[in-house]
Amino acid sequence: MFQIAIVGRPNVGKSTLFNRLCGTRKSIVGDEPGITRDRIYGKIRHGRKTVSVLDTGGLIPEAREIIPESILGQVEAAVNESRLLLLVVDGRAGITPLDEQLLPMLRRTGKPVFTVVNKIDAPGLEAHTASFYEFGAEQVFGVSAEHNRGIGDLIEAIFEKAKDFPDEPELPEVAGEIKVAVVGRPNVGKSSLVNRLLGFERSIVTDIAGTTRDAVDTLLEREGTRYRIIDTAGIRRKGKTEGLAEKISVIMAQKSMKRADVALLLLDAEEGVTRLDAAIGGYAYELGCSVIIVFNKWDLVEKDEHTLKEFQESARRRMKYLSFAPILTVSALTGQRVSKMFELIRKAYEARQIRIPTGTLNNVFAPDIEKQLSRQGQHQKLGIGYVTQVSSAPPTFVVFTSGREKLHFSMERYLVNQLREQFGFFAAPVRIQQKLKKPKVPGNPQNPGHVKLKKKKDIE
Repeated sequence: MFQIAIVGRPNVGKSTLFNRLCGTRKSIVGDEPGITRDRIYGKIRHGRKTVSVLDTGGLIPEAREIIPESILGQVEAAVNESRLLLLVVDGRAGITPLDEQLLPMLRRTGKPVFTVVNKIDAPGLEAHTASFYEFGAEQVFGVSAEHNRGIGDLIEAIFEKAKDFPDEPELPEVAGEIKVAVVGRPNVGKSSLVNRLLGFERSIVTDIAGTTRDAVDTLLEREGTRYRIIDTAGIRRKGKTEGLAEKISVIMAQKSMKRADVALLLLDAEEGVTRLDAAIGGYAYELGCSVIIVFNKWDLVEKDEHTLKEFQESARRRMKYLSFAPILTVSALTGQRVSKMFELIRKAYEARQIRIPTGTLNNVFAPDIEKQLSRQGQHQKLGIGYVTQVSSAPPTFVVFTSGREKLHFSMERYLVNQLREQFGFFAAPVRIQQKLKKPKVPGNPQNPGHVKLKKKKDIE
């Protein structure tokens, strides 16, 4: 598939252009330079044809700081796998020394380059594009990504380059795609785990908290099953986020959980379960994700025969609402037990798709529960009139009670536990919605005053 890469120095509007070309707000945009760090993939559709486009971080050649240096590696990877390069520059700022430094790197690739002069927001600014012709690029475009000026001509030129290349390849038929969000607080090793799962460096990894900003999606196929691995930004406590970009990245991380089937809740084994870990687990539970609790950095923990049990008890005690979530200990750094995660993810995905026939629920399950309560000597009946499963992913049941009061929360919890015991629902939250028996209204409901009406002939 024909692929283009958007490159340039920081804060020239690369992510704004990427979002405009793709027709979606996938990359975080802000006035703060250096927001984008990892490679972000998207698609441009024009007629019946599709090309792939990559957004990259702002380039600072020969930077010695760890994050700019890592961004450079990500940009080089994007340039190597692309067939056309869009060098984005700031038309209002003119040619800068940093723009000129990028040219030799792009020319060495031997790939065609389009110079995209951004921030040409009005017709009077079009003259600002003239100076950029000296770059010697194949074509120069004056655009305003924010105001959608000149974007049509750029798209036409891109697809002219792609006309001799095949369209989007047909992927083989496999089982349903499983969306997996890797979530947790900053610096617990989310990007390291994603890179280990994929087998290559997809996300930038540093010891600096908050390195990942965007939610980065990557497709992976393993043993006939396709996974969409979503690396998310670290979630901080409310009031602790610094700057607009970080606030937006936290919101995007929560949105990623909303569209995920399975959430890998990553914890730092060295630090144990914190209050923030419990809060993030609560987000995943409320959004309906199947949850797998993962203690990372297990190789750094001093262990004895009781260590694992102590960690499990700590997680259950602090996150009682995730009592159904399996617990796994891994090391993203060494790869210890990381491959086992795929088995748990697949099992969790399959369990959340289970549908229980209404006949089974009412003719077998509900009577069995009443019998169990009776054998246990409980005088209070569960009071189920009718049960039906209204949806899966997550499994959701509606219980029509035979009384006019809601089931006590302990009875509702008992019902959920019995559903798990009999039908599985591995790692999935089970939802119960209660419908009460409607009270009887004496007399004619259309005549609430119950006034005896005269016959029509008497009224006449």
